[in-house]
Amino acid sequence: MKKWECEICGFVYDEALGLPEEGIPPGTSWDAVPESWQCPDCGESKAEFSMVEIG
Repeated sequence: MKKWECEICGFVYDEALGLPEEGIPPGTSWDAVPESWQCPDCGESKAEFSMVEIG
């Protein structure tokens, strides 16, 4: 499981947690997140996210 961070606002998408409130269940890989999905904090597209190591 990986984490992806919005380069604009810093929001982190954690594959292990998903975003159930947006219909993305826990365990959903980044590749399975729809291309039309937008950052819930700033509205940017998936293209503005990059994989990060958080720890």
